[in-house]
Amino acid sequence: MNITMLANNPAVIVAGIFLAFILLELACSSLRQSSGGKRDVLIEVVGSGILVAVTFPLVMWLSGQILNQAVPGMKDALAAIPWVAGFVLFLLLDDMTQYWWHRLTHRVPALYALHRAHHSAPYMSVRIVYRNNSFYYLLMPGIWLSGMLIYLGLAHVYYVYLILKMTVIFAAHSSIAWDDKLYRIPALRPLVWVLERTFSTPATHSAHHGLTAEDGVTHYKGNFGNLLFFWDVLFGTAKITRRRPPAYGIEHLSPISWKEELFWPIVRSRRTAPKVNANQKVAR
Repeated sequence: MNITMLANNPAVIVAGIFLAFILLELACSSLRQSSGGKRDVLIEVVGSGILVAVTFPLVMWLSGQILNQAVPGMKDALAAIPWVAGFVLFLLLDDMTQYWWHRLTHRVPALYALHRAHHSAPYMSVRIVYRNNSFYYLLMPGIWLSGMLIYLGLAHVYYVYLILKMTVIFAAHSSIAWDDKLYRIPALRPLVWVLERTFSTPATHSAHHGLTAEDGVTHYKGNFGNLLFFWDVLFGTAKITRRRPPAYGIEHLSPISWKEELFWPIVRSRRTAPKVNANQKVAR
């Protein structure tokens, strides 16, 4: 019964992997550099809680209901396709669309207001994986499309896909520089060359979170990939240095409350939108 429950509930496995990374950071004393303050804790706990308890299940349910009303005869229509074909569909309709959604949020100021919380943390840690405005994931196309693929009969593929994707994302955000050790092994150089151009790693993703491009490592207008870094390579936004920025966050950040960071535009200050330097994190 327990094995069956785990097999049908990937969220339990994902939560276990998340906890494992937290414990690893604690064991390596890396959480001390990402302790943050009360404000950071509130953003991370409340933001993550809303996503897991409300947004994700709501979008999954609504996306299935939309297809059920629009094309009820398509229920489980893709259930018989090869497993690999279903996995490729999730890569294209979830991971690639998330790449473009992520990229778009760095170009449109109003959308960056929904993503700002993810970058306002002055540290890298698995804690910040779900650190976003409460509406960021509600508008993310990939979650809606994943829900529709599940309605079409690909739930069994999504369970494996989700576990793999979140493991890579947790590892890429972790403060543990596990990829550094791989770089130091000469025999692994060909494999690592392919690895860092295929999947997100701490080095490539930390560059996306760097404070300023003047450090020669930070690349906040690129390295948008989540599971696959390959999208950055394919679409010309990749930067690989195998180094990490000396500081993280948003340059010239205008302070706002944690409530505004999580619930803008419902909660807002006198500004029309949370501001960042137009030449920095968001394109003009």
